[in-house]
Amino acid sequence: MVACIYACQVNYCCSKKPLIPKFKDLKASISSTLKPFLTNLEHFPLIMDVPKAMKETSFKLLDTFVDLTFEFVDQPLLPSQSNFAPVEEIGKAVTVTEIEGKIPDDFPEGVYIRNGSNPLFGGLKSSKSIFGKSNHLWIEGEGMLHALYFAKGRGKVSKWNVLYKNKYVETDTFNMEKNRKKPGFIPNMEGDALAVLMATLLNLLRFGLFHKYTSNTNVFEHAKKYYSIAENHMPQEINTQTLETLGNWTVNGAWNQSFTAHPKKVPNTGELVIMGTYPIKPYFELGVISADGKQMVHKVDLKFNKCILCHEMGVTERYNVILDFPLTLDLNRLIRGKQLIEYDEDGYARIGIMPRYGDANSIKWFEVEPCYVFHLINCFEDKDEVVVRACRSRRWIIPRPNLTIDEAELSLDSSNETSFSKDDIESSKDLFSFFNICEWRLNMITSEVKMKNQTPADHQFIMEFPIINEHFIGIKNKFGYVQLFNSETYSNSGGFAKFGGLAKLHYEERQFEISKDDKQEEYDLIKVEYHIFPKNTFWSGAAFVPKVEGVDEDDGWIVAFTHNEDTNQSQVYIIDAKKIESKPVAIITLPSRVPYGFHGAFFPFNL
Repeated sequence: MVACIYACQVNYCCSKKPLIPKFKDLKASISSTLKPFLTNLEHFPLIMDVPKAMKETSFKLLDTFVDLTFEFVDQPLLPSQSNFAPVEEIGKAVTVTEIEGKIPDDFPEGVYIRNGSNPLFGGLKSSKSIFGKSNHLWIEGEGMLHALYFAKGRGKVSKWNVLYKNKYVETDTFNMEKNRKKPGFIPNMEGDALAVLMATLLNLLRFGLFHKYTSNTNVFEHAKKYYSIAENHMPQEINTQTLETLGNWTVNGAWNQSFTAHPKKVPNTGELVIMGTYPIKPYFELGVISADGKQMVHKVDLKFNKCILCHEMGVTERYNVILDFPLTLDLNRLIRGKQLIEYDEDGYARIGIMPRYGDANSIKWFEVEPCYVFHLINCFEDKDEVVVRACRSRRWIIPRPNLTIDEAELSLDSSNETSFSKDDIESSKDLFSFFNICEWRLNMITSEVKMKNQTPADHQFIMEFPIINEHFIGIKNKFGYVQLFNSETYSNSGGFAKFGGLAKLHYEERQFEISKDDKQEEYDLIKVEYHIFPKNTFWSGAAFVPKVEGVDEDDGWIVAFTHNEDTNQSQVYIIDAKKIESKPVAIITLPSRVPYGFHGAFFPFNL
């Protein structure tokens, strides 16, 4: 599941400069084999000062050392993973002429943009060195925006003009590596502990950063400006007409650190609530940005005692919703040769409800059964309760190829399409039983917690990457929409996540099932409708497009980039949200392949 794999990208990379104030703090916990090396580094008290302090000759010496010591190896893909491979920029926008069906007349003019991983230099790299082996995860490629523009001609007969364009998000590190014309950052996301640690330190010494900025996860709007984001850095403002990168958004210098890929706009006020998590103190900070985007009206350290891997947070009309689950990142653990990211089976899980401009002491915490949540569906207030709806897993699991680095020699060359055994497939089905759509009701008066799973654990689908009509963020919603990832696809794709369908969640309708004695019984489950794509067609980056004159919450359409692996053809589907089980009202064939990606959004021109 793509959402699960986010954990490694989203928080390991969210390095706040300076990440470690003094190297002596790191030295205290590192193994003795590295102490002499670190002793020489104590001349640099702040990580952010390292690049400025180094002379050009020192940089060249380190670069030469890396070139001689580290071998960069391509990470190949199986045939079933071919649409994870990168594509080139196409240049000028291309007119789309092949449209099956009809784009509705009341579909709004605007641009649908989806973000995703698109590695430079032909694909992701692994490294081999005297320190061991390390490699990238497939989500680590540089961000590329794929945009589809919808505009109506002006005249008696209005005709839709549809254009497609793609372009890299040009972060600071993107431009640096592009100018070098070769990879600069050594992979440090997973691998042998010493190799990962040395890669991190060498990245730091050469570039002043632990990791490159990917900006590949999401796109969002605030105060009529548009941004690309990944959680290891601040957002980049983009021109939606040209997809050009305009620069980093620091909120006028008030926020120059990691920034959640899922900021939430507050109902009624239009303020934007954000968060950032870090490997050292302050582990978790929360901010509130003014509706006009010009100032940080509130910023607070939530006083966490560890670094948690938290992908997003929620808002209601009065509160911020904080997730604190037992998945942590610990640099000291890595230095000791253990896992950087670890799920504590015996750890606590809690949800915090915080007044909009509160502090750490104002948070009301609710203990919940240990689990993990990557994506919230929505949060809202219902009388004395705060309701939290989410895609929940009983623990943290990353579906992935069933090969370790040592077994695969940092490659999938020895793997093949049938590398999953029957036991693996059965295990994947068991894995799918871990996931449900869940609702917590947190009583602010009595402190009571009510939790219920709203969908069955049927071993068939994982429901993830939820979207709703964004006009209902923070207030009670009737509907939600999720992408479907099934166990057969997981076992056939070598553990890579591909979504083959859509589900519509009806929160105010109950689901009936036939019991074993042929009596109809009502279970405490919500009604779910399904839209399953044709065989070997998968999608990503779905967005809800509301009707301009819509009355009901589900008046609108679901749009998504799709790819048919049999024809190697990429398309955009437009599906009527009220008739989710019906065939798409329009299928737009694109002029070039669009790799699978992450989150998307629709931005109307008349915003």
